[in-house]
This record gives sequence, structure tokens and C-alpha cells, in this order.
Amino acid sequence: MNISEKKLIIAIDGHSSCGKSTVAKDLAKKINYIYIDSGAMYRVITLFAMRNNLVKNEKVDENKLSHLIDQVSISFKYNDRKQGHETYLNNALVEDEIRSLEVSDNVSLIAKIRFVREKMVAFQRELSKDGGVIMDGRDIGTVVFPDADLKIFMTADVEVRAIRRYKELKDKGDTVSLEEIRENVKKRDYIDENRDESPLRKAEDAIVLNNSKLSKEEQLDWIIAKMNEVVK
Repeated sequence: MNISEKKLIIAIDGHSSCGKSTVAKDLAKKINYIYIDSGAMYRVITLFAMRNNLVKNEKVDENKLSHLIDQVSISFKYNDRKQGHETYLNNALVEDEIRSLEVSDNVSLIAKIRFVREKMVAFQRELSKDGGVIMDGRDIGTVVFPDADLKIFMTADVEVRAIRRYKELKDKGDTVSLEEIRENVKKRDYIDENRDESPLRKAEDAIVLNNSKLSKEEQLDWIIAKMNEVVK
């Protein structure tokens, strides 16, 4: 590893359940960068909307949400025992709740709302103003940081992503079937790619990383090599 002291902004976009957050977190820890989980932010808004009965029959009461969204405070705190950052909604820990299948089923509905995205993008840019940041999501390289120093578009086969997500939820004790997860992955892909507001797409200058057959270590080595190319 031979990375310059220059503090880069690294944008990692890609499909759901392809391991963006895991790789971004591991990379941030390895090179001492700040990790910002943009997906967690949208999950927090989704959880807030669900708690306030604003999501019904795959529709969001956008009018009510627009009046309530300023009540949402999102923060990340480092857990020494777990050696990772956890997500808080109005100072209450919600890390496990926002990773549930129910939230996953609704997060794409929330993420496509313009005023939600505008609020989250402003927050993300403020957190990243000093550089040395790794952020993952759906529109980081295309909307949030169009001038990012390094843009990566991650993907993996649908079946690979479904199995990874299934194992993750099963380890947490959730009783969901692989078929449910597979359909959720396909559904989120469709919504993310076809929404009107900031659809998921690869930035023209992004480098594709298909990690269907790569280990975490191989992915980290690949990204670090690309970082070294950028700072030469």
C-alpha cells in the first residue's frame, strides 16, 4: 500500500446487496479515512416514515413527510466493542432496525423522493467537505460528488447478492427465505434504475468492480491499486 497523503474523495456506487458498505467500511478503516454510509441515511428516513404510518401499500404520504422531515436528526457513532460506526435516529440507536427486510422493501420508495434526496445530499456534502472520505450509495459519483477523485461502480450477479443478503439476515436471526431476498434484490434494482430522481447509473468516468467472485481482501487490494494510480 503506497497511498499519497492527499485526502481523496472516493465515491462507490452500485446495486443493492453487492457489498458496497462492507468494502467501504473496511477500506476506510485500513487507510484511516472517514466512512459515510449514505444508504443508512435513507434507511433512517424510511424507518421514520414507517413509524409515523406514512408508507402504505407501496405509497408514501409525501406531503406529511415533507412537513415532518426536519424532525429527523441522523448521526453516526463509533462502537469500540463492535469496532464500527452505528446509526442513530434522533440520538436513539437504530442500526439493527434499519437493516430489516421491511425497511429494505420500502427504502427505494423513500430514496426516489426529490426533497428527501436534496436534504441528504446537502448533509453528505457537509460531512465530506475536508476530503479523506469514502461514501457509498446509488448516486454518489453522479450527483453528490461528480468531481470525486475516484469513482467505482460495484456490482455482482443477482443470485450472488441474494445469497449474501440471506446469510446476513439469517445470522441476525431473521426468518426470511432466499426467494424473498431474491425478489427484494430484483425489485430494488428496478426501482433504483428507473426512478425519475437520481436513478442508479454508472458515471462515465467510474471504474466497474464486479465482485461476484472476489474476496473482501481482493476487493480492497483492487481499490487501493486504483487509488495509487489516481495520486501518481
